[in-house]
Parts: sequence; structure tokens; C-alpha cells
Amino acid sequence: MSSQDKHPAGTVAPVTDKHSGTAQALHRRAEAAYKNQTAQPPENLAALSPEATQRTLHDLRVHQIELEMQNEELRRIYSELDDERARYFDLYDLAPVGYCTVNEQGLIQQANLTAALLLGMARGALVKRPISRFIVKPDQDIYYLCRQQLINTAEPQACELRMLKHDGTQIWVRLAITAARDSSGAPVLRMALTDVTESKAMATAMQESEARYRTLSEVLQEKNRELSNAKSVAEKASLAKSDFLSSMSHELRTPLSAILGFAQLIESGATPPTPSQKQSLNQILKAGWYLLELINEILDLTQIESGKLSLSMETVSLTPVMQECLAMVEPQAQERGVSVAFSPIEMPYFVQADRVRLKQALINLLSNAIKYNKKDGTVVVDYIVSSPGRMRISVKDTGAGLPPEKLAQLFQPFNRLGQESSTVKGTGIGLVACKRLIELMGGVIGVESTVGKGSVFWIELIRDVAPQLAAGNTLPAERAPQAQGSAPRHTLLYVEDNPANLMLVEKIIEGHPHLRMLSARDGTHGITLARAHLPDVILMDIHLPGISGFQALKILREDPATAHIPVLALSANAMPHDIEKGREAGFFRYLTKPIKLKEFMEALDLALEHAETESDGAVVPGSPR
Repeated sequence: MSSQDKHPAGTVAPVTDKHSGTAQALHRRAEAAYKNQTAQPPENLAALSPEATQRTLHDLRVHQIELEMQNEELRRIYSELDDERARYFDLYDLAPVGYCTVNEQGLIQQANLTAALLLGMARGALVKRPISRFIVKPDQDIYYLCRQQLINTAEPQACELRMLKHDGTQIWVRLAITAARDSSGAPVLRMALTDVTESKAMATAMQESEARYRTLSEVLQEKNRELSNAKSVAEKASLAKSDFLSSMSHELRTPLSAILGFAQLIESGATPPTPSQKQSLNQILKAGWYLLELINEILDLTQIESGKLSLSMETVSLTPVMQECLAMVEPQAQERGVSVAFSPIEMPYFVQADRVRLKQALINLLSNAIKYNKKDGTVVVDYIVSSPGRMRISVKDTGAGLPPEKLAQLFQPFNRLGQESSTVKGTGIGLVACKRLIELMGGVIGVESTVGKGSVFWIELIRDVAPQLAAGNTLPAERAPQAQGSAPRHTLLYVEDNPANLMLVEKIIEGHPHLRMLSARDGTHGITLARAHLPDVILMDIHLPGISGFQALKILREDPATAHIPVLALSANAMPHDIEKGREAGFFRYLTKPIKLKEFMEALDLALEHAETESDGAVVPGSPR
């Protein structure tokens, strides 16, 4: 029995559109065969026994059921194929990458929906259009080169080029191509188009950013070099300025020392000066001390503004500091008829400050409040806790007050706000230095003024608590002064090359019978005299012919015979770093010129006391060492 015979009547195999014509033809042939069989039954059919006929009918029914089952399986398989085909076309059309098939002539044969959207045309409109029509002309060589490379190597190729959308918009596309053959066996190109416009723009922006960064980096490096050079020049200028100021200080202090020293000697001499001489001496001393004050303030301001001023921050009690300040300004207040009142401090107040610099700032404010006050005016000093952790000290006067335009110029160097022609002496530097000092100590300074009523200058500092003594420590008892009459005879060696300074110290020593003075004009001679006479105290200038005062001190310290002798420096080098350098070198005290008699004698007395305590351990020439 043929396959057509095996299909029972009324059964139809599943067909697709592609094979529908063939299926209909087979159906017609099966219908004709069936009719032929029913019209002409086989001759041997009547000869079959009932059992054989029954068996044949059974086989036919079984075979019919088998064919129906096969037919059902075929329908299921065709349904799955249809589903797979639909999924394939969905994936193809909706893929995130555009797909095109291009024939040998470069014409588009197929394109998915993404490619159509990418190029801005309907999918059907793309068919039979040349792919080169969508490539920017300057980039067409890139495409042809990539295509030729594919033909030569038979390997997949890729390139990036610019393509034109239907509306003329340019886009960057990454084109990946492979070789294939269509259903007829003709060679074709499979193309994958990926829009890389955004990533290309980001890459371009990154390159531009890197270029700008490199440019800015080069500019910054150049600016850094300029700043470094400027800093080097500024440092050299600052060093030259410091050296100049130090030299200027020395040159001014040396003659000033003689002027003030001899004027003080004449004033305190055994023969009192006449009234006329007294008046002249007062003018000399007044002008001399004013000049010294001006030099000191200029040097002080220079150190502050250069950042070289070192502060010793500590916990400072306000009560003793204010008492000391009152003692120092009281003579000035009495002279001008101004009363100074300090508000009572109800409880101990402490601040974080450099004690010496705090006194300097307060004395400046008090001195100004007295100088620029009216006759029989008042100055009131008050203290308040202005905010948590801050302490305010106010100095209120009853002077003329300042208008707003002058307040704005208050902290300018050398600006005396129109007081230059008045009888009140001043430099115009004190307030500037005061402001810088307060700020360096972490504080602030301010002023409130009313014309005709007066001004209130105030400073605010960081509040602190009382310092605590370490366990087991007690305050030392105050030592009673030694009676001068019982002091033994002492020897002072003065090493100085300036005759005027030698003469001045000689005159000072003449007034102290318990002292005798030796002198040397250079450091080498001074060392020789020190070894020969073992003086109790040595007074040493710094700038000496030959070896300096520092070198002479080093030699004396290295010699066991003279190592115990206290050496006082007496120099016109009065810059803070000069004083610090002297202390570090080992001078017992560092005194500056012009000589202040009280300070000089106090330092000399301390050195003599020290010499007495050290004399027992000194090595005497000729004694065994």
C-alpha cells in the first residue's frame, strides 16, 4: 500500500504557506485513489474468510490511529517551528544592534528594525539602496578598506566611521562585517551597526579635558616656578631687610649708648648739674629714649610682620600683670593729671598668652589712653567674660574720641591720625604692633569711639584655668638680699673695642668701690687676661676685632680654668634673634645697648652671686687638675 493509501479519509496533514500547494495536490490524489478503490473492490476480497476480513479491518484501524498520531506530532512540530521563527524575527528586529545584509554590488538586501531606526528610514525603504549612500564621504575610504581587508583575509573586520541619517544628521557607528552566502549561494556581507555617538563624544570630551588639564598643569607648574622664584627673592629680600635692620640697630645704638650713658652719669654725678644744665640733660635724655623707643618699635614690628617673632604661650594670671602695668603707667598718668582705675577682679582670671607680649600690648593701650586723654580725665580698665572660653579686657578713656573715617585708619603703620603736630609724642607704630601681637596670641582687638566722649579699646583672649603645681613641688622661698657692705672685692673684665663704651662702663664701676675693672680691646687679649686674672665676671661685646664675642665665649667655656666664669654679653645687636642666639651660645645674660643702669647693675649682681657659688669648684692656675 502506498503512502497515499495509508491516509484515511477525512485526515489532513498540517501544512505551511510555503508547502500549501503541494499539500493540496497530494490531497486530491488521495481522494481519487480512494474513490477508485471503493468503485473497484479487489477480486480476492470476496474470497477472504470472515476471520481474515476482520483481521484486515483491525490492521487498517490500527494503522489509521498510528497515522493520526503521527499527523498530530507533525502539527505540534510545525507549531513549534512557527513559534521559533517568530522569536527569531523578534530578536532580529528588536536587537539593540542594527543588522543589514549587503550583496556584492553593495546594495542592502535585508535590514532589521533597529538598523532602520538608526538610519531614520522605513525598513522597506532601505532595501536595494547602496550602503555607501549612508556613509559620510570622507569616511567611505574607511569602509572600502575594511571591506577589502575582509575579502583578503576572510576574517571578520570592524571599523568606526560616520554615517548619515535620512535627515542628514551625522552619527558615529561601529561597523562589524563578516562574509556569508545567501540561500542561492551568492556571497553577501552581514553587517552589525552599533551607535557609538555618545561614547565617541565622551572620548572626545575626555581628550579635550586631558588637553586642558595638561595645559593647566603646565600653566600651574610655570606659576609654581614663578612663585618659587618670587618666594626665593622675597626670602632674600627679607634676609637682607633683617640684616639691614640689625646693622642699622647696631649702628644707631652704639652712639646712642654713649649719649644716654654719659647723660645719665652727669645727671647722677657727685656734682649736681645747674638748672640750665639739668634742663638740657632732660632734653637729651628725653630725645635719646624716644629715639631708642622708635628703634625698638620698628624692629619689633618688623619681626612680627616677618613671622619670625617667637611667642612663649602659657597660662597667665591677669591680676599680677595688671598690677605691673599700673605701676609702669602710673608716673605717666600722674604727670598728665589722669586717674587710672582698675575694676576689682572678683575672682582670679587666667588667659592663654605670652606674658611679656601681653604686658607690651596692655601698656600700649594704657599709655595711649593717658596720652590722648583730656586734662583731669579718667581711664577705666574692666574685665568681662565676653563669651564661653573668651576673656575681654577693656580700656576706656575720656578723650576727644575718633570719627568713623579715622577709625578706619587706626591700625595703619606711622599713621597718627592728625596728631603729628600736637605736643603728644608718638610713633604711629604701637597700635599696629599691638594688633599683630594680640592676633598672634589667638585673640582679637577692637575699638568703639564717640566723638566728644572718648574711646574704648578692648582685647579678647582665650580664657584658661589656673595652672597646677606638679605633685611634690612647692614654691621656693624668697631669698633675702645680701648686705652690700659684707661683699668681697670683685673683678670685672670688660672686652670692648669702642673707647666710648669702655669709658662709660668705667664711670659706672667707679661708683661701686667693691668692684675693679680690667679691659681688653679684642677677644684674644680678653682671653689672655681672663686666664691670667680669673675675673669674677666677664662683660663681652659681640663685634670685636679678630675673633668675635661668640668665639671668645666658646674658648673660655672649653678651658677648665675659665669655664666657671659667668660671661655677660653687652651688644648693640638687639634683634630678638640676636638675643636668642646669645642665650643659646651660653651667655649668662644678654644686655643690649644703650645701657640701662638699673638693668645693668641687676644683671651684674646676679652674675657676682653666681660667681661666688661657682668659685669653690673653679680650677686655679698652677693647682693640680
